[in-house]
Amino acid sequence: MIPDSFIQDLLARVDIVDLVDSYVPLKKAGANYAACCPFHNEKSPSFTVSPTKQFYHCFGCGAHGTAISFVMEYQGLGFVDAVKELAQRAGMQVPESDRRGFHDEKPGQTRTLIDVMARAAQYYKDQLKRSPRAIEYCKKRGLTGEVAARFGMGYAPDGWQNLQEVFSDYNADELKIAGLVIENEAGRRYDRFRDRLMIPIINQKGEIIAFGGRIIDQGEPKYLNSPETPLFEKGRELFGLPQARQALRETDTAIVTEGYMDVIALAQNGVGNAVATLGTATTATHVTKLLRQVDRIVFCFDGDNAGRKAAWRALENSLEALADNKRLGFIFLPQEHDPDSYIREFGKEQFDRQVAQAMPLSDFLLRELAQRCDLTSSEGKAQLIYEAKPLLLKLPTPLLRLQLVKRLAEASGFAQQEVERLCDLRSYTPAAPPKATRSAPSLTRNLLRIVLQKPALARLLPLDLLPDTAERPALVLLNKLVSAQPDVPSYAYLREQIRGLPEASLVERFASELLDRPFDEAEAEAEFVATLERLREGDQKRAFAELQIRVQKLGVAGLTAEEKQSYIRILTERSNRS
Repeated sequence: MIPDSFIQDLLARVDIVDLVDSYVPLKKAGANYAACCPFHNEKSPSFTVSPTKQFYHCFGCGAHGTAISFVMEYQGLGFVDAVKELAQRAGMQVPESDRRGFHDEKPGQTRTLIDVMARAAQYYKDQLKRSPRAIEYCKKRGLTGEVAARFGMGYAPDGWQNLQEVFSDYNADELKIAGLVIENEAGRRYDRFRDRLMIPIINQKGEIIAFGGRIIDQGEPKYLNSPETPLFEKGRELFGLPQARQALRETDTAIVTEGYMDVIALAQNGVGNAVATLGTATTATHVTKLLRQVDRIVFCFDGDNAGRKAAWRALENSLEALADNKRLGFIFLPQEHDPDSYIREFGKEQFDRQVAQAMPLSDFLLRELAQRCDLTSSEGKAQLIYEAKPLLLKLPTPLLRLQLVKRLAEASGFAQQEVERLCDLRSYTPAAPPKATRSAPSLTRNLLRIVLQKPALARLLPLDLLPDTAERPALVLLNKLVSAQPDVPSYAYLREQIRGLPEASLVERFASELLDRPFDEAEAEAEFVATLERLREGDQKRAFAELQIRVQKLGVAGLTAEEKQSYIRILTERSNRS
């Protein structure tokens, strides 16, 4: 776990204007900076970056966050990886990093392994230029020099120890740890990749973490990937994701294929938003990573039994990562084709049509379940619900789940309520109307705006006076967060502290409203004091009204000693004011 103090120091060190400008050119717009939003297509700028508050907000799509959020969304990284990326940019060392299962990794080893992989990649690229046979193979596959350069392709020559040309110490531990060499039982080393077209596997930071090797002409295995290493976990990585980043934003769709040659062939023919899994079934991590960048994923598989099985595994592993605003689709190509051969024979337009008409997840799920059950019998209909239950329970999307339940009810002959009960799903009931607030919410709205302008004031919030309004939970949370820090934290730090909490969306909305408002510290403090005074007056009025009701019912003698003192004090104060 990364300490909060490090997050605060990191956000203080990184200037969000410089960060965003390195990805998206910004233009000065008053006190802020503006650009066309990098997270959705637009013609006029609605994306604003605040240098004073160190956050961004898009008035078009609602994207909002700090420097960490920007790196997460733009590069599709998780929180820890985004922090590491920013720390490296700022020249800071993350105190505690995620080893991802490789606990025996030595300090500084990651950097060494990345350097080793980069040197090997350069060697393979040089060898491709010198190999007429490998060049002829690329031409036969229809690959141009431009696409080969885009994907950093190379060639591993035939032979046992060619990497000795690059690494003088062929017995160095790093070569084995990186998966470049294999050591046999006798202790003799040899190159893992021989006589193969070499395709680097690149992470989101542009670093080479593994290789895929395609055999030239005939041989087994046809495709050979690097083993899992401290740099590379195949269940987490997707081939071609860095190269596809721009096309993903433009299309809002990711096409997932089974092989890296499919991705390269699609890119060669103008389809740049394709990625591939690396010798493993699609995982929930793959899906989560893609859904950070797009709203739609289309899985493209062969139409044979193996392709349908792979599609079903992808469906099962995707369910938990879905949201109601995200969509999955499935393409099943003719059995004699894969994406590479299909687009070369039929062209980009026909392939794009396949993507547009991809079978929705709900149709594929119900079709596959129906094929497993005999829906002409009672037993088959019962089996349909039995098979559907674990899938429905995985779905976190209430709207899609409701639609599936309705269609399952139609197919099985059960009532919708019966399907919900048999699958242990709670029926949808409208939310209860919100409770009436005890006082005008404008006062707490005003307090929240002031506190977001000057977080130090959150320490002075009288929590017992705050009425039960929509803003109260956010104010209480900000009071707690600011009071826990010896120094006054920035808005950016507070935003990271409430990431994922229910209060985050409300805070984001109020913060965005402040983007174009001038801020005067003295005026903010005066307004804060005045607002608290109005809260106190309102609280006193409510207390007096409650006491008057008790006096009317019980008389003054019926009040407790404390209530009598309060009643007399309020009467005296009112008399003095008049």
